[in-house]
Amino acid sequence: MGRLKCAPPLLRSAPPMLASAPVDAPGRERERNSFNPLRALYNTARWKKLRMATFVRDNFTCQMCGRLEGSTSRLVADHKRPHRGDLKLFWDDGNLQTLCASPCHSKHKQRMEQAADLR
Repeated sequence: MGRLKCAPPLLRSAPPMLASAPVDAPGRERERNSFNPLRALYNTARWKKLRMATFVRDNFTCQMCGRLEGSTSRLVADHKRPHRGDLKLFWDDGNLQTLCASPCHSKHKQRMEQAADLR
């Protein structure tokens, strides 16, 4: 089978279908924080320490599916009860659990919270 040496004329003139990703990630983060100032708490040393303590307490294991995860970038310190701005609930280590980022936190937990909001 031969290689395609150039794109057929119809493909060359097609407009791009996807917009380029924003390059200014820090600016985007500032913009998101301006809408919800509590988001800035997730960048504090206190939160990072509490997050790691939660992972250690739960043995780096997802409390929903039981998967052991060695990479902390694939884990989430999740609030069992949404804090909704309540700082006492936000910092309560008893309200935190370790979840794998995907699918438990990004899919299953989000569905559970959305279903609870609809009631």
